[in-house]
Amino acid sequence: MGAASGHLLAGALPVMSVAQEAEHEVAWESLFAPDIGLAIWTLLTFLTLLFILGRFAWKPLLGALDAREKGIQDNIDEARNQREEAENLLDRHREQLAEGRRQAQAVVAETRAAAETLRKELEARAREETQAMLANARREIERERKAAVEAVRAEAVDVALAVASRLLGERLDADRDRQLATSYIDDLTESEGALA
Repeated sequence: MGAASGHLLAGALPVMSVAQEAEHEVAWESLFAPDIGLAIWTLLTFLTLLFILGRFAWKPLLGALDAREKGIQDNIDEARNQREEAENLLDRHREQLAEGRRQAQAVVAETRAAAETLRKELEARAREETQAMLANARREIERERKAAVEAVRAEAVDVALAVASRLLGERLDADRDRQLATSYIDDLTESEGALA
């Protein structure tokens, strides 16, 4: 039984494969055969799907895309505005730096001028004080010289009177003698001044 049933199966197989080939050809031909009902249903399904997508999917997608595009454009515009503002700020900053440099140079120049003026004033004041000190010293020297001359004169009168009284051997009148000696010394001083 085992061998006989094996032959039967082997013979059945080619018959099944012929049947399958026939079905396959029919299916292939029916695939390209126009079916009006199927075409209508496919068209209705496609239009329904198109309507649903247009209503619920494409409008929100297009709206989201438009919103995104608008957001990107707004960001680009804002970036451009910020760049222009940054350039303006940079220009203002450069102008302020230049103005600051000019002001600093002006302050330095003013300070130098003030220092030079102060130096000149101090020099002039020092010269005046030196001249005043020299004038005071000259006056003091002249006063001391006159006092020394007066002291020498008085001493010379006393010495002359002492010598004259010894020579004469008697005491002369002190006031009269002193007056005579003083006028003689004044005459000598005037003649020395005329010679000098």
